[in-house]
Amino acid sequence: MERDMKARKGGFKTAVNDALREHLGGAGRLPLRPPARDLGPAFVDLTKANQLAGDLDDEGIRRDLALGR
Repeated sequence: MERDMKARKGGFKTAVNDALREHLGGAGRLPLRPPARDLGPAFVDLTKANQLAGDLDDEGIRRDLALGR
């Protein structure tokens, strides 16, 4: 492992990942592409999704402030 780290000028994490890929047959494989699924129609209006997320976040902050957190 140390020899590989020095030869490739990479760190420990890189050497471990490379060794795993080599021994598990990951080199040369195509990337995993999970099948697409139709999830059906959305239950909420997604054009306002960011506004909804912001409103929910604001509500949580107000609650935390009221509780003294």
